[in-house]
Amino acid sequence: MTAAIGGARTGAGAGAGARDAAAPRGRADDALRGSPDAERIARAKRARAVAGRGAAERLGVVARSGAMLRALGLAERAARSSATVLLAGETGAGKEVLARAVHALGPRARGPFVAVSCAAFPDTLLESELFGHVRGAFTGADRDRRGLFEEASGGTLFLDEVGETSPLLQAKLLRVLQEREVRPVGSAQSRRIDVRVVAATHRDLQREIARGGFRVDLYYRLAVLRIDVPPLRERSRDVVPLALHFLALHGAREGVEGCTLGEAATARLLAHPWPGNVRELENAIWRALALAEPGDELALEELDAASASSAARDAADAREPTAARDDDARDDDAPRGARDTLSPTAPATLAEQLARCEARCIRDALARHGGVRAAAARELGVTREGLHKKMKRLGVG
Repeated sequence: MTAAIGGARTGAGAGAGARDAAAPRGRADDALRGSPDAERIARAKRARAVAGRGAAERLGVVARSGAMLRALGLAERAARSSATVLLAGETGAGKEVLARAVHALGPRARGPFVAVSCAAFPDTLLESELFGHVRGAFTGADRDRRGLFEEASGGTLFLDEVGETSPLLQAKLLRVLQEREVRPVGSAQSRRIDVRVVAATHRDLQREIARGGFRVDLYYRLAVLRIDVPPLRERSRDVVPLALHFLALHGAREGVEGCTLGEAATARLLAHPWPGNVRELENAIWRALALAEPGDELALEELDAASASSAARDAADAREPTAARDDDARDDDAPRGARDTLSPTAPATLAEQLARCEARCIRDALARHGGVRAAAARELGVTREGLHKKMKRLGVG
């Protein structure tokens, strides 16, 4: 973590301070260029990219961009170690692809690769899923059951969305990683485990630590080796190769082989911001193929509308705080009893405004969690059933 040194300055003093600070930084950057340190860093990046290219070829992973090749190179190096790996990146960016690479390139490749989404279970069920349980541990436990830590013995356990776990479960995970043993629910005996753990999250765990949402000791246990997975918008060289890969894959599945991407479609692919990353790209190609005939040239015109919609949302988000402050200022300055007449159009009722705000909060939470309702419900502090009812009432699809 980084620490802030010195106090904050405002006004002209702050601007002067920024200019004063920028000059030494610029001189330092100039001095770094051509220095042994800069050359060493550049060589290391090139070496990781070369290693990543080899790993991509061996595993059949589609990667052309330097950012993704470097991430694959780090995965190959991590595979040689038995240390725990943390993959950090946005939803749909390809974290599980890298987790499988760490497994496939390492000495445990012949063992099982077991994946579980920590966001898909409530705490009580997730504990049983991970650690197992004994007969009679709870209602319905009519026999002993091994947990996923034991199922993955000799291989790799992939803990996806580990940032969604509760503080209580985080404490139990920490003990498992420290002691290399699990205690099934309802049992008084611990069992030794032999498993490589790879975890992933779309959250900024250091920010979660700062606000008390994630244990710092568990973070350092998980992030012995950390790999940041770049989003698709930072990997433009991967977009078209990935699209062609999905074209061949889903074209065969849909029975519409021979479809192609024209120049217009390719331009749309490269212009789209891909907020949903590789998963969104795959869905776009699959959707186009579902409506196509064999041999068609796909247009992907719906990407234009999606890009425009995304840009409009970004612009609205940028305007909203200012508009809200202006409204608050007008309300504060207006005499009591006159505030309802300030708007030239009839304002929405409080209930309507609250409903819109509630719907937006739900959509944002679902987007952050890739549409997983259980995780969104947990973040919003409601039950999954309660979230479903709210979505139905508010018309949130």
